Amino acid sequence: MPDVVEATFVAEARELAGMPPPGPPEIAISGRSNVGKSTLLNRLASRKGLARTSKTPGRTRGLVMFSLRLGRSAPITDLRLIDLPGYGYAQVSRSERQTWQPLIEGYTRVRRQLALFVILIDSRRGVEDEERQLYEWLGTEHVPAQIVLTKVDKLSATERGLLRERCRKTFAGRAPILISGETGEGIPALWAAIFEAAAAREPVAVEEP
Repeated sequence: MPDVVEATFVAEARELAGMPPPGPPEIAISGRSNVGKSTLLNRLASRKGLARTSKTPGRTRGLVMFSLRLGRSAPITDLRLIDLPGYGYAQVSRSERQTWQPLIEGYTRVRRQLALFVILIDSRRGVEDEERQLYEWLGTEHVPAQIVLTKVDKLSATERGLLRERCRKTFAGRAPILISGETGEGIPALWAAIFEAAAAREPVAVEEP
């Protein structure tokens, strides 16, 4: 586990033009509403209140960016986490949800420092068509993706094994990472995947005006 020296909110962009300038490698965090995104973000940042958690699904409206500065023992010193709007049963209008797709697709296609796209799946719900379609689309865009099963502390060992095997079959043999944002289980494995992806993506230099 890396030492997170500093964790700060950077910006929330509801259009691509509102994104901050390029910089360190970025890790996009995606998933259905109420999948545990905020809990996971806070766990990765080692901060309890960095990302707002809510009992009302779908509170994230745009691309929310957090900046992490890591200790010297980490393979990299700077990293950005991007909290993407939740899909599924988010309590927002249909028209607003429809604006998220071009925003997320545009970000994924043009943001050169995007190192890894993390797809969160609630282990109790299992894999649904949206997750499978998203994973396949990322493959066509040549974007590295990692399947992460959340809330596994609620499952038995047998249920975990069955779900892990089902994911392997659904995602072309790609092994999922099983985590619990509440207990911290699986977080070191996710950090390892993040560091591996970030190492392959050099920071993008900011052009002088």
